[in-house]
Amino acid sequence: MADPATYRPRPGEIPTDPGVYRFRDAEGRVIYVGKAKSLRQRLNSYFADLAGLHERTRRMVTTAAGVDWTVVGTEVEALALEYTWIKEFDPRFNVKYRDDKSYPWLAVTVGEEYPRVQVMRGAQRKGVRYFGPYGHAWAIRDTVDTLLRVFPMRSCSGGVFRRARAIGRPCLLGDIGKCAAPCVGRVDADEHRDIVEDFMSFMGGQTAGFTRELERKMRDAAGKQEYELAAKYRDDLGALNRVLEKQTVVLGDGTDADVLGFELDPLEVAVQIFNVRGGRIRGQRGWVADRADDAPLPELVERAVMALYQDAAPAGIPREVLVPAVPADVEALESLLAELRGGPVTLRVPQRGDKKRLLETVGQNAKQVMARHKLKRAGDLTARSQALEEIQETLGLPTAPLRIECYDISNLQGTEIVASMVVFEDGLPRKSEYRRFTIRHEGQSDVAAMHEVITRRFERLLKARAEGADASGIDPETGKPKKFAYAPALVVVDGGPPQVAAAQQAMDELGISDVALCGLAKRLEEVWVPDDEDPVIMPRTSEGLYLLQRVRDEAHRFAITHHRQRRSRSMVVSELDAVPGLGPTRIKALRKTFGSVKAMRQASVDELAAVPGIGPATAAAIHAALNDGDAQAASGTVAVNTATGEILED
Repeated sequence: MADPATYRPRPGEIPTDPGVYRFRDAEGRVIYVGKAKSLRQRLNSYFADLAGLHERTRRMVTTAAGVDWTVVGTEVEALALEYTWIKEFDPRFNVKYRDDKSYPWLAVTVGEEYPRVQVMRGAQRKGVRYFGPYGHAWAIRDTVDTLLRVFPMRSCSGGVFRRARAIGRPCLLGDIGKCAAPCVGRVDADEHRDIVEDFMSFMGGQTAGFTRELERKMRDAAGKQEYELAAKYRDDLGALNRVLEKQTVVLGDGTDADVLGFELDPLEVAVQIFNVRGGRIRGQRGWVADRADDAPLPELVERAVMALYQDAAPAGIPREVLVPAVPADVEALESLLAELRGGPVTLRVPQRGDKKRLLETVGQNAKQVMARHKLKRAGDLTARSQALEEIQETLGLPTAPLRIECYDISNLQGTEIVASMVVFEDGLPRKSEYRRFTIRHEGQSDVAAMHEVITRRFERLLKARAEGADASGIDPETGKPKKFAYAPALVVVDGGPPQVAAAQQAMDELGISDVALCGLAKRLEEVWVPDDEDPVIMPRTSEGLYLLQRVRDEAHRFAITHHRQRRSRSMVVSELDAVPGLGPTRIKALRKTFGSVKAMRQASVDELAAVPGIGPATAAAIHAALNDGDAQAASGTVAVNTATGEILED
């Protein structure tokens, strides 16, 4: 582990200009790339007191052995160079948005004499008009197959086209009317290009004119009693409507925009992109990426936008990009995108209307993608087996921990302290074994609370064993499992060394020596074991770390749920509670009329009696109680919420 002071640049050596910097390790490999408006100000922040740095930043600067930089003219140039270097060096401490595949596009080869419609992937080429991207290639083929009956343009390969021209006979699509057959001269190049232009206009969002024209032709043909022709126009109109139904209108103003949604957790980030062209959703894609650092959402948005558009063709960059958070250097990012597109690009957070609702929808999609990603990993038997083996090897356990129990503490300012116990067997949650604890220890100490809950849990285990339950937790008399009678192979506590030490002390006091123990700290996902000064660092891609994280997160969720339920049941101490005959309905009517206890205190008996349901006698009792409340307040006794400590005098 290097000392950053050994490679810190000399004072005044770092320029104040904008630029891009690279941290390198002892072997010269680039481990982090960043940009800055002022290189001196940014780099000096890395060499401040290490205790003040974020944990992941501290790990990066102590891993590095040197830093260099390149000065550029503007922030836009810095942004472009930063992502060029990230792509080139693949630094381990930068977030890497890696698409899981190359998304397909509907492409029209407008540069050819007889343009062809087809599915294309990969880098975009010159002389090709792209529409999309789409989530699946079959969606493109289905759309094209439907539209070819209305716009019979060429869709065959070059070999098929040349062979049909050589033999003077069109392929099957020409025979069934889904190709105008330019290969055999049924239409010339100009007529075929007119068909192609109509197809591209329809795909570009100019749909109303085509549907109106088909409706007119259908009515004219029917009026002339040309019913077969009218039926053809009817079928063509139905084909267009089927395509339009699949492309839902989400923005009534016909906006071209890309909408980005994000879902974050400590290790990964899910990104979803909806491509809206002409107000309709033309495509959807996304990915789940590892988080190499704790970059905030605005920075993750900036990186995702650059990953999307740095290699895109101008036609693939929309005029508007809707995001959940605006990056700090939004002006520079917009300028760079405008250069790539050849026109203005706006990056913004919608505040109201259809665009805001669409952004929320995309965010929900990202959340679902993250949930499916986690479920897929959790449901994979091979992955679960690998995770248990990795935990066994990392912690030096004699066998794989088939039963894992995890404990978490939840409290709010020392009130309603609760704990949760969740159980995973064979890598899957066993919710029937979950337990909740209300902590009896007074104070706000999570460490003391952890000691108490571990003590109570294993006291129940020892009691069950004393009553004759076997190692599997089965009562020999009834044949049913007893609560807390099944010993875990591994106990995981949410926290670092203090929580681990408290749990170990509780187990030692009870003589529990056959259960392994570790803690998982949230900040760096470090695994702590008893009596070790340094944590165990599991690889970020480790299935074992993923399982421990999932167990910890489930314990946290279960504890928070219990905590909220207890808070909601907490009673509010109020001066009105002591008034005889004054129940919840009448109190609600009083609060609706006066708004607060303070206003009620200032009201006369007649004003109180005017409230529906409040008679003269009750009004007098309320007035007397509130006047007594003034005396109590003067002596220091006030109404409070027992769950939060909030004073409710007003």
